[in-house]
Amino acid sequence: MSEILTLGGLSAPLLALRVLALDFPHLPAPVVDVSAIYPDRLALSFHEWQGAFTSFEAWRAALGIDPSAVDFHVQCNSRTGVLNAQATYGGADVVLTAFTQVPATAGVA
Repeated sequence: MSEILTLGGLSAPLLALRVLALDFPHLPAPVVDVSAIYPDRLALSFHEWQGAFTSFEAWRAALGIDPSAVDFHVQCNSRTGVLNAQATYGGADVVLTAFTQVPATAGVA
């Protein structure tokens, strides 16, 4: 039988969130996810519209993630664009994810 994770077991992502709030209070607010399933991960996601990934890009730059380390793919029958990137910050694995609508005419020749 495994032990139950306590709130203290989530200290890495919670501390990272606190440090990010102090270091980057001017950046757009993300959707924040801390989970007992991945106790060392802080997930920050952005739901952006009209093909712009401005919030994601601001956070990517602030965390010093190289643009070549960003993954882009589409989902939902090519209607949603998704960016993913990861970094270590404040002792936690920080995962950035952004979603945006892909214009209906994109990819049409």
